[in-house]
Amino acid sequence: MSLLRRLLVPAAVTSLVVGLAAAPASAVYVPPPVAATIVSANPVDWTPHFQNGDVRAFAQIGNTVYAGGSFTGVKAPGATAWTTVSRLVAYDASTGALRTGFTPTFDNHVQTLAVSPDGKLIVGGNFGTVNGVARKNLVEIDPATGATITGWIGRADGGVVRRAIVHGNQLYIAGAFHWVNGTEHSLLARLNATTGAIDGGFQVDASGARPYPNSTELVWALAVSPDGDTVVATGNFTSVNGASRNQVVMIDVSGVPAVADWSTDQYVPACASAAFPFYARDVDFSDDGGYFVIAADGGYGATGYCDAIARFETSHRGAVTATWVDSTGADSVTSIEAADGLVYVGGHFRWLSNANGRDSKGAGGIDRYGFGALDPNNGLPVAWNPGRSPGDALPPGGTDWGPIVWELWKGPGGLFVGQDSDGVALEYHGRQALFPTTGGRTIGVQDAPSATSGYLYRGPGTTAFTKTPFNGTTLGATTGSTQTQLNGAKAGFSLGNKVYYSTTAGKINASVFSGGAGGTPWEASGFNSWFNAAELTGAFYLNGRMYMTVSGYDGLWYRYFEPDGSILGCTLFQLPTSGVDWSTVRGLAWVNGKLVFGSTSGALKSVAFNPGAATAVVGSSATTLATSGWTYPTLFFATS
Repeated sequence: MSLLRRLLVPAAVTSLVVGLAAAPASAVYVPPPVAATIVSANPVDWTPHFQNGDVRAFAQIGNTVYAGGSFTGVKAPGATAWTTVSRLVAYDASTGALRTGFTPTFDNHVQTLAVSPDGKLIVGGNFGTVNGVARKNLVEIDPATGATITGWIGRADGGVVRRAIVHGNQLYIAGAFHWVNGTEHSLLARLNATTGAIDGGFQVDASGARPYPNSTELVWALAVSPDGDTVVATGNFTSVNGASRNQVVMIDVSGVPAVADWSTDQYVPACASAAFPFYARDVDFSDDGGYFVIAADGGYGATGYCDAIARFETSHRGAVTATWVDSTGADSVTSIEAADGLVYVGGHFRWLSNANGRDSKGAGGIDRYGFGALDPNNGLPVAWNPGRSPGDALPPGGTDWGPIVWELWKGPGGLFVGQDSDGVALEYHGRQALFPTTGGRTIGVQDAPSATSGYLYRGPGTTAFTKTPFNGTTLGATTGSTQTQLNGAKAGFSLGNKVYYSTTAGKINASVFSGGAGGTPWEASGFNSWFNAAELTGAFYLNGRMYMTVSGYDGLWYRYFEPDGSILGCTLFQLPTSGVDWSTVRGLAWVNGKLVFGSTSGALKSVAFNPGAATAVVGSSATTLATSGWTYPTLFFATS
């Protein structure tokens, strides 16, 4: 099969161009890489186990953790007997010991927890009584005893309160209600967090369930930006204050609350509508508020962000699409948490970065069993893979694999997990787990060299490299290099202390690089089983993307690339360019905002490069740096 055909046929998994996407028609946003701090993949052993039902919500006040849901029993790790405690418990954040004096009673499920400005616990759910007294769906309780704070006047007069979020002295609630404190509010409301009084200035009403079986209008998830100016809500609705908004709405609350000029049609398609009348399941803002991420289930859909994670920029307006999308290949994502430079996801998925799979692992799919941590730069998973399986540690009566991770919540001690099953990281953890910050690690920024001066390295893959000083505009005298010969090397790029390079054998290898002798090369990752790197004629890395040219084809392409774990994205994209015959390119490098490339004619040229522009490269403005000698695909820039 020709490479041109393989550009268009995802089933041809041996091609480097599996999953071609159309070139963007206008300027796009390219997120910069950020440093991250990731939690340990080994959950602590001291958190309590819960029995039956699930854990759906967490909060922490001082050194006490609160866990709410639909469970009916609890026990300490190692204990043999269950204590009958349902729906809300408190335990020590350091030891897991239950707070025995905390004894609230609810007649139905707890869905959400929040902490008031004066240190009380706000509880939302679909309960009708609290502590034996009628109190529908919303209540404030004493965090030490669980007693009802009778002076707090917040009420949701019908339906469920699914989310409650406190920002400053404002309490946002979302769910399936239509009345709050005796006033009409459809699915969304804002209260005074300290008193529970309704905020009459917030009248933003969502309505109109999607027209599919078992469809009930509701707001399922809610997020408030760190600066408090923006609210994003997701759920089963099609209209907000008369504006068409399908499953997702952005609300500007910087002044008089109003529906923002922000919309997307990517949550309009039906997906598997009989089972999933709506599928935008969870949303969260980054720590700096610059972007938000949405997790979705929904089953397979030919269009739309079904069973996928998507990033959106908070400042963008108008009709938008996602900055990136990570598809599971028809497995559910039900919870999301953006924290510390990462996007944590949980659900009933088996793979991430699996756009080429459909209920199976496609070309480029990454094994992740129920939990993953994504680089917000490009949506690829980093090297963090605890899994939801309990291995052989599941006790009698335990649940191995449930459909929902109800909650991922980053607390002071780490990442809490609330779910409907009992396995995490090959261990038994009944309905909840805590991935601690202690034992985690820092993921530093790795990107193309940012220096304005350094060296251009080149070589045929059969002899040692040469290196040529280069200051961005002028070439110096070429000399030999002591860098270890990379046998069979083709296109390559430097990244951190490594050089990555394709080979004539169709692999991508990596080798330590310091400007001198390097270490023994190794295969960079498992993508060598599906990615035919022998077709590369040039490559460079920048801002989470591996850019490339392909033998015999006129185009500048890229795939996402994650240095932490050397993970290559499953989808190929093409950049919009003009004036360059990319089929003649031999070797690519990025130097101080410019693309430097060799050619079959031997010429070396440089041209301004802006991957976010409507036209990323305008070849007519290229500058010729040399007229001969630059014909090798192995070309990269380094500072030493």
